[in-house]
Amino acid sequence: MRTISITYTVKYELDFSPEYVWVDDKLCFNSKTGRKIKQVYKNGMIGYNIKGKFYSLTRLRKHLVKPEITKLPF
Repeated sequence: MRTISITYTVKYELDFSPEYVWVDDKLCFNSKTGRKIKQVYKNGMIGYNIKGKFYSLTRLRKHLVKPEITKLPF
């Protein structure tokens, strides 16, 4: 059996929950579990369920920040 690994570059993360990251405009991942978060259509709005609560895209855009670059010694 062969294993395949995929590497993504993080563009944005949430300021109130940094484990949720965006690698593209429409790909949201939970970095702790490694799962992709599905985009949901609810009450006429498009958004994501973050920690069991629905956030629309317009509401989430206010909380997106660029991730901090950390320097590692290796």
